[in-house]
Amino acid sequence: MRTSFIEHSYEWLRTTSVWTSVFRRGPARTNRTRSLAIFGNLFLHAVPVKARESSLRVRATYYLGSISFFLLFLLMVTGTLLMLYYHPAVPQAYLDMKDLRFAVSNGVFLRNLHRVAANLMVIAVFAHLLHVFYRGGYRPPHEFNWVVGVILLLLTLFLSYTGYLLPWDQLAFWAITVGTNIISAMPLIGRDTRFLLLGGNLVGENALLRFYVLHCVILPLFTVVLVAVHFWRIQKDGGLTPTEYPKREDDGE
Repeated sequence: MRTSFIEHSYEWLRTTSVWTSVFRRGPARTNRTRSLAIFGNLFLHAVPVKARESSLRVRATYYLGSISFFLLFLLMVTGTLLMLYYHPAVPQAYLDMKDLRFAVSNGVFLRNLHRVAANLMVIAVFAHLLHVFYRGGYRPPHEFNWVVGVILLLLTLFLSYTGYLLPWDQLAFWAITVGTNIISAMPLIGRDTRFLLLGGNLVGENALLRFYVLHCVILPLFTVVLVAVHFWRIQKDGGLTPTEYPKREDDGE
């Protein structure tokens, strides 16, 4: 009885729009469906087997997406260079910022380039999301990629927020204090979430270390993986929006 219930639930799940948006095939029971399972997996087959010609054309959507990707690449390069001169400890973090300004060659330029690129990336990703929404990119069969794009916007905001504390100056300290106090006002999980972020009840060295790990390791890894999935699904879906190509009756997809 329990096995029958699980099989019935699985068959029902495969008919939902969420399942069909994420997985564009049936169960891998034949050689053909097993091949489709490999072709339809980014990590097993990174390059799509085929792509619509219309999905390769350059449009305003691709300008915004390409700008966002270029800014992400620039942030990764400048952030890696900044890590060579930074210690996530109190009070050394603030002293490192002073060294970048007064002692390190081109340190001010490197730090400002990283900061300006971060602000521009937030604007570019938000504009990209608005443009795709205006073009109907949330409609079937692009729901999954739309959700991935929204998550990428949130990751961009979280990356900007976690990087705010790293200079360890008065502006960073009080900005994170206000932000985490707002988080603690959430019902049920607010206080626990604030405690988890700060590693305690106050903005101190534990918070600096946790924000450093989030900003330099955890969030960038998630962002890079989702960007790869996002670009891959654009080619698989024939573009970012369903209006970018005409629907043909003889189309097998």
